[in-house]
Amino acid sequence: MVKKIKTYDNFNIHKSHKNSIMLVGNFDGLHLGHQKLFKMAKLFKKKYKLKIGVLTFEPMPKMFFKKQKNDFRIASLKQKNSLLSKQGVDFIINKKFDLKFSKTNAHNFISKILSKKLKISFLFVSNNFRFGNKRKGNVKLLKNYQKNFNYKVIEPKPLKIKKRIISSSLIRNLLRQGKLTLANKYLSREWQIVSVVKKGRQIGKKMGFPTCNMNIEPYVIAKRGVYAVKIKRLNSNRILKGIANLGIRPTFDQKKILLEVHIFNFSGNLYNKELIIDFVYFIRKEKKFKSVNQLKKQISSDLKIAKNKLN
Repeated sequence: MVKKIKTYDNFNIHKSHKNSIMLVGNFDGLHLGHQKLFKMAKLFKKKYKLKIGVLTFEPMPKMFFKKQKNDFRIASLKQKNSLLSKQGVDFIINKKFDLKFSKTNAHNFISKILSKKLKISFLFVSNNFRFGNKRKGNVKLLKNYQKNFNYKVIEPKPLKIKKRIISSSLIRNLLRQGKLTLANKYLSREWQIVSVVKKGRQIGKKMGFPTCNMNIEPYVIAKRGVYAVKIKRLNSNRILKGIANLGIRPTFDQKKILLEVHIFNFSGNLYNKELIIDFVYFIRKEKKFKSVNQLKKQISSDLKIAKNKLN
């Protein structure tokens, strides 16, 4: 059972969480590169008898500054907290990132937040970490001040697989390219979306393939097409299997990108229910069909592939 960890939305942390090992970053997706960082932090925890804390920002700074970047996240905040809780973390600070906070001077971030408020002992950061007003703060600056403020910067080398640095950016690109199997490998789990079922145009139902329609903001938009998926209802351990279409349904002139999930051998009302969709296998890219019959024929073929992959 995963322990429940303390979560803060500010820097006023309990005294038992001060003098900790602090990891700072977005940690979007908690991929293998992040997991390497946490394994190392746990060795420090054991050696120095300290707690592990995570400082992360909401919304992610890139999403804040580029408001149109709704299609960006690998994991939602709720998912991220859940994934972090499996990494041996003792507490999380989800700091609201707004205009006022973005103007924090880099020196003040070190002296007033990391040192005075959090009293950190060790700071784990990646080599490309930037902070403070106009991103003027970097790892070099953090190292320059470590003696003044009595902390130690730990800058682990990034994880490389086949000469590729494993990063959230890489995984987003793999998802956009339809390279789901590789993305899942680097995540060490199946990529998933958690969303609420909304009423749609009932097109799938009329065709004999009823679907759950789901909005996928603010997740990264993976390659438009058909996927084999596993489905779970929130707070349920029952795993259902199905097929999903991510896209605009060009055959029916749909404009908005939607996720439509058809669950095998299922009957029941799932409207307004929250579902967890695990993306297992990318079957094919989205295409426009000349007729509904042609589409139905293709769906039958897709179903066979999905059932085969899920078995």
